[in-house]
Amino acid sequence: MEKTWRWFGKNDKITLAMLKQIGVEGIVTALHDVPLGEVWTREKIRDLKEYIESYGMRWSVVESLPVTETIKYGGPDRDQQIEVYKESLANLGKEGIHCVCYNFMPVLDWARTDLLHDNPNGASNLYFNWAEFAYFDIHILKREGAAEEWKAIVEGNGSNASKALQGRDLMAEVEAIRAKADAQYDRELVENIVIKTQGFVSGNFKEGDEKPVELFRELLALYKGVTKDDLRNNMKTWLEAIMPICDEYDIDMCVHPDDPPFPILGLPRIVNCEEDIQWFLDAVPNEHNGLTFCAGSLSAGGHNDLTPLAEKFHERTHFVHLRSCYIFPNGDFTEASHLGGRANLIELARIFEKEEQRRMQTRKPSTQKLPMRVDHGMTMLGDEDKGYNAGYSFLGRMFGLAQVQGIIATVDNELGIKYTQPGFFG
Repeated sequence: MEKTWRWFGKNDKITLAMLKQIGVEGIVTALHDVPLGEVWTREKIRDLKEYIESYGMRWSVVESLPVTETIKYGGPDRDQQIEVYKESLANLGKEGIHCVCYNFMPVLDWARTDLLHDNPNGASNLYFNWAEFAYFDIHILKREGAAEEWKAIVEGNGSNASKALQGRDLMAEVEAIRAKADAQYDRELVENIVIKTQGFVSGNFKEGDEKPVELFRELLALYKGVTKDDLRNNMKTWLEAIMPICDEYDIDMCVHPDDPPFPILGLPRIVNCEEDIQWFLDAVPNEHNGLTFCAGSLSAGGHNDLTPLAEKFHERTHFVHLRSCYIFPNGDFTEASHLGGRANLIELARIFEKEEQRRMQTRKPSTQKLPMRVDHGMTMLGDEDKGYNAGYSFLGRMFGLAQVQGIIATVDNELGIKYTQPGFFG
């Protein structure tokens, strides 16, 4: 697999020169300066692409060309925004970029309650605490009907979230948090859930927003009455509209699984288990309609068995995130070591390395490589003071990349493939 790295553009504190030294081959990035809903021009795409190539790497994956909320919920300007998306997609294709990772999660791209949760080794990781998230939903966001929904989950409504929380007195934990929470606690929880994990991903929020909770409520209101079937149909409509562009320019679209892989905040979520993945692949049975196999997001749900999922969907996987989560007995989860957690990255590497070899025989050169990034990493050795985006430390991701490079080198040796480390002689 091609070793890639998520990079946040020319203003990223982690430079391309640094990435070249640690063995990165491809860059995963976006035009972060283009406002949501505007066309990505060929000139802007070419400028960034040439800048990346000047460091001896390639722009391997766009993550993300954002799908605006109106496309997801089916707003009045949906058709116009689909046309904007098609134009941007065509411009990427004309500039020789052939892989786009996106998500179809309403409002909240990914959720964690603690961005610097202590590890036993002294480093820290991203962490999701169900009780803190429920407290945010019920007592900070004050979402209508939230308390009743959480009670139904705890009492056992048959959902995957209910199974994850089996035997836990979550509502009592929520009330315990409420009893001790102060303004600073609430503010930090809002920053962790709404601002620090979302602004650099979705563009819906940014540092300095005076009223992020109010904005969050406004976005949630757009989905009032939108069901899982509605969201699925809106995704199908959008995919069918862009597939002709993908066919013309050989662009692989790969949806990122829901993170965490559960419906949250009363919103439908449609990519969090085997059934969901099978549905969207069958709904638009085009080779270019595919999956980002994020082992971290999928492994955060105990209902997902990662190795069988990879075995089933490897041919429609166009991008791989190799990380892993650990689920605690109470259902909370954290980012794990890249050699631990629920996702067996060694077995996943075997599956996807074989898939890349298959593509060498069946696909055009422009889409033969299967890009992989380690995704998140620990915050360690002073990286907490560097101002990096949440989950996107330098040293922690470099450590994870080194672990995964070793896995890939071993798997390549098993398969009789000569492993090469860029930047070295021999």
